[in-house]
Amino acid sequence: MKISTKGRYALMIMVDLAINGNEKFISLKDIATRQGISNKYLEQIIAMLNKAGYLKTLRGNNGGYKLSKKPSEYIVGDILRATEGDLTPIYCLMEDDCKHQDNCKTHSFWKGLDNAINEYVNSKTLEDLIK
Repeated sequence: MKISTKGRYALMIMVDLAINGNEKFISLKDIATRQGISNKYLEQIIAMLNKAGYLKTLRGNNGGYKLSKKPSEYIVGDILRATEGDLTPIYCLMEDDCKHQDNCKTHSFWKGLDNAINEYVNSKTLEDLIK
């Protein structure tokens, strides 16, 4: 499993807003400049974060984006899932009735890896990343 640039950049954007926001709206252009992300790609990621309810937006000259909650209230795993989808390392773990589960010698390994990934990403908050 690899986290794509969408997931990586989503965390970078959220950290940028947490550090630079201070209750004010930050323009897309400012985020793009600081993070070295193209405006076009940033717009796609911002749309995903906005759809998940993680951002407040304001249109106009003084508009931009800011976090809708405190950094301590954002779980890193949730941010990644909003941009990456499910973080499960193999498809069969996502199936409720995998036909090979009872006879699969590797199922417990994959289940353990899935648990480790989820426990780790769910144990970190946005606030942890900015400290």
